Amino acid sequence: MEFFRIHKDIPFMRHALKFNIISLVTFLLAVVFLFSKGLHLSVEFTGGTLIEVHYQQAANLEQIRGALGKAGFNDYAVQNFGSSQDVMIRLPLKADQKSAQIGESVMASLNVEAPGAELRRVEFVGPQVGKELAENGAMALLLVIIGIVIYLAIRFEWRFSISAIIANLHDVIIILGFFAFFQWEFSLSVLAAVLAVLGYSVNESVVVFDRVRETFKKVRGLTTPQVLDHAITSTISRTIITHGSTQLMVLSMLIFGGETLYYFSLALTIGILFGIYSSVLVASPLVMWLGVSREQFISKPKVSDGANDDGAVV
Repeated sequence: MEFFRIHKDIPFMRHALKFNIISLVTFLLAVVFLFSKGLHLSVEFTGGTLIEVHYQQAANLEQIRGALGKAGFNDYAVQNFGSSQDVMIRLPLKADQKSAQIGESVMASLNVEAPGAELRRVEFVGPQVGKELAENGAMALLLVIIGIVIYLAIRFEWRFSISAIIANLHDVIIILGFFAFFQWEFSLSVLAAVLAVLGYSVNESVVVFDRVRETFKKVRGLTTPQVLDHAITSTISRTIITHGSTQLMVLSMLIFGGETLYYFSLALTIGILFGIYSSVLVASPLVMWLGVSREQFISKPKVSDGANDDGAVV
């Protein structure tokens, strides 16, 4: 299915060096923000107090957030839990307060500003549990990267696998850089979005690389930059359809999903936008710089043992 077809290839590779410089600068800025500011980790990673309350009617989350703000709480997270009547409140760890005291303070503030709340449970998430979640999240990210490298190495030549994984890491680091720079809350749902972006971005790279390999095998007389230009141009319509429809869904979550889905959909939005850029304008130039050529995809004819130097069989 195509919305349109471009008959003349767009010379993307003519500006490959510029694209790579832009990518390198963006990547380095993200790394600087990560090391200088760090991620604003949520309660799942740092430890804190989880409070579950129940209302007889649908809970007004904005009213609950306002009550907590007036009571002096900060860095809290409020979201529905299971139904519109059940609410989960997450508060950061404080050394001078116990979970029971925090629970009492929260219920007192809700009874004034958002009455009708019934306390269901108060749980303490220790820093050790948060540390384990952070380590498991990092391990999950590492395993996904290793899996992608193995898959690409089996499916393509090593030049393609290296280019694709660099482009994917480019996306992940930039997402983390945005969250570090703006100090947005980094939670388990955001980690899930980062893992989703890894798989989503590599899919676009595979599509372009498949077209590159196909063009090398079928078309003679084209230089490597011309082959890459043709592969990118011929998949533009597919890219617009796929990423456009996905981005519409993610934007709907970002706008209408409320605070619960906000950072999850925000991470996906950043990842999709940079995933398109990296798959086309980062991975493809890297393949070119690594020296991919038609000879690597054309199998050489086998010469029979009984053939002489002229190719005739003795």
